[in-house]
Amino acid sequence: QVQLVESGGGLVQPGGSLRLSCAASGRLVSRNTMGWYRRAPGQQRELVAIMPSSGLTNYVDSVKGRFTISRDGAKNTLLLQMTNLKLEDTAVYYCKARVGLRKYWGQGTQVTVSS
Repeated sequence: QVQLVESGGGLVQPGGSLRLSCAASGRLVSRNTMGWYRRAPGQQRELVAIMPSSGLTNYVDSVKGRFTISRDGAKNTLLLQMTNLKLEDTAVYYCKARVGLRKYWGQGTQVTVSS
């Protein structure tokens, strides 16, 4: 059973930084496509950043240059470094793993950007 547990969310002022972590059960972070998604209040969940097993990365335009997705295979952890946070980055952030044909989600971590 794949389990994903996010952490690192919180309250931050505009322009601030946060680092989200997603701890995965089993050795899957480096072997599968991993991604970060978010759902803002009243909006649909959207892809923020994705990293397939190749290590190539892709980002939604609104976070390019500010967010960085990375992984620590030894610790089975997916990371999202977020800098220069904006009010519109406020959302619940979810980690997702695609293992074969199956998709697994974490429970989410709240990020609130507010002055």
